[in-house]
Amino acid sequence: MIPLQSMKYIKTDIKPPHITIILNRPEKRNALNDAIISELKKTFSWVKKNDSLKVITLKGEGKVFCSGADLEHLKDLKKYSYQDNLKDSLKLSNLLLYIYNFPKPVITVVQGAALAGGCGLASVCDFIISEKNAVFGYPEVQIGFVAAIVSTFLIRQIGERKARDLLLTGKIISANIAKEIGLINEADSQENIEDIHKKLVGDLINNSPQAMTTTKEILSSSVYIDIKKEIERLANINASFRQTEDFLEGISAFLEKRRPIWKN
Repeated sequence: MIPLQSMKYIKTDIKPPHITIILNRPEKRNALNDAIISELKKTFSWVKKNDSLKVITLKGEGKVFCSGADLEHLKDLKKYSYQDNLKDSLKLSNLLLYIYNFPKPVITVVQGAALAGGCGLASVCDFIISEKNAVFGYPEVQIGFVAAIVSTFLIRQIGERKARDLLLTGKIISANIAKEIGLINEADSQENIEDIHKKLVGDLINNSPQAMTTTKEILSSSVYIDIKKEIERLANINASFRQTEDFLEGISAFLEKRRPIWKN
């Protein structure tokens, strides 16, 4: 079994052949930090080796699926060197790539919001089922960030034109719009979402595990190497941008709860 006593921010509900992995920082809107990223990677790695588990569901505890980067982590970024920022960028990007290329089907169930890195985390899963009142978006540009890592996945999923719209405006969209543009699979009431999720899990469990693994290999093999190279390039861009005046001003303004003042 997973050494759950060592997991601070991840819970699991294991009912073979299905496992639910739960982000467990509800008081922080399940925001991402080094610890939760590391625990997610360890949990998915354990599931990969466990032949009794065929289908994975990823959820968030509380009212929000995932709000993106942790506030305390943002404070630390102001002190990071280029190498620190590069290492930090690669942690999240490697997790996203790992889940994107995971050999078993992964379902995300979203409530409340999936924003920034949280939206990126949901988007690398095979299916996204959302409550109709949930919202999605990549608001990084509004506070001097660049949604570099997640952009490579987003473009492949919804197309460049729609990705430009989301990434350049930073706007937040409803679950219904997210479904219309192909970002998510389903949007419905909480009661209906539970039924949709249950049926999807059952359908996947009834499928051949080897056939699903091979299908996922087919789907990802043609782009995996390209994405891996792209992520390495984007991680460097991300690390470099974190040294800019706009980035530092954006963080300061966000933490001080004021509008940023951009230089021309």
